[in-house]
Amino acid sequence: MKTKKLTLLLAVLVLLTTVFSGCSGAGGGDTIKLGVIGPLTGDYSMYGTAVANAAQLAADEINAAGGIDGKPVEIIAYDSKGDKTEAVNAYNRLRDQDEIVGLIGGTFSGTTLSIKEIAKEDNMPVLTPTATNGEVTLDASNIFRACYTDPYQGSTAAVFAADELKATKAAVLYNVEDPYSEGLAIAFKDQFGTTGTVTNYEGYTKNDADFRAILTKIAAEDPDVLFLPDYIAKVGVILSQVEELGLNVVAIGGDGWDGIEGDYAEVAEGHYFANHYAKTDESKVVQDFISAYEAKFESSPNALAALAYDSTYIMKSAIEAAGSTDSAAIIKALASTDMGGVTGHVVFDENGDPIKSISIIQILNGEHVLAAKVSGQ
Repeated sequence: MKTKKLTLLLAVLVLLTTVFSGCSGAGGGDTIKLGVIGPLTGDYSMYGTAVANAAQLAADEINAAGGIDGKPVEIIAYDSKGDKTEAVNAYNRLRDQDEIVGLIGGTFSGTTLSIKEIAKEDNMPVLTPTATNGEVTLDASNIFRACYTDPYQGSTAAVFAADELKATKAAVLYNVEDPYSEGLAIAFKDQFGTTGTVTNYEGYTKNDADFRAILTKIAAEDPDVLFLPDYIAKVGVILSQVEELGLNVVAIGGDGWDGIEGDYAEVAEGHYFANHYAKTDESKVVQDFISAYEAKFESSPNALAALAYDSTYIMKSAIEAAGSTDSAAIIKALASTDMGGVTGHVVFDENGDPIKSISIIQILNGEHVLAAKVSGQ
């Protein structure tokens, strides 16, 4: 008799557990947990910190407005240290211990690629704000990105040069040892070549510091624009030597230039670069974001922060559209994203990459000025 009563009691408990879990709505628990993976310490901590801060800012706003289906959003950020193994460990912890329902990350392409196959097997909804490598979203229906890809950025810079600057001749100078720099260079060359002439396609290595000879060679061809797809430290040196040689050419760069006005404002004056958003964009959504970020963190948000902020809101929208935290439902909703944000209006293509305009920034008087919003071709 005791055995029968115990069996009946267990059956009732199982039934009650099933009923309550089925009625829990989005989240299934008290909070909706979203993970963030990025470098929070070390030389690259400014990037991961910007992403984590912006995701938290978005979550705070969402929670102040009632959360998602009445449940608060919790951001759980772990330090990848820019290391692939650390990123995998962070992902496993977020999945197993924290039981996240979606991942905002990783911050870098390399660390995002390190968790790609695991996340695919888990069918985890992943929306990376900032991983630009083309391989990140390929053959991974669960992985999306808020940032544009390197090839898209390079081709858009070429469209801007031809359409807005009316350039008919362009030179390209890039770092042959850096996939980012080379990827942009190839895309720019291919796109610009459809309407104009690429007069020079020159490479250098990461240890090169004297560019006078190659710049003199470029100057002899009298190009209208010089495409320099690299990061601030190298671009600053090149632009300094462009000025030193008195070359009359307009330079264009990629998002690796973001922040160049800090140390190289004088030599960057008048030149352009592609970026994910412009701080001087007067649209309300941009200025409201900047004001809120500066008030909370007492620093100015960079492009990575803007992308992470948008990513958190995109994930929120997808969870609401799904009506639950079921992975497959969220992924389906992410694929149907059609919404505006700080970094532009986002619609995903078949690979999970965004179709959106790119902000072209000009440095004037040491400040970012929005020169144009251009779509790639």
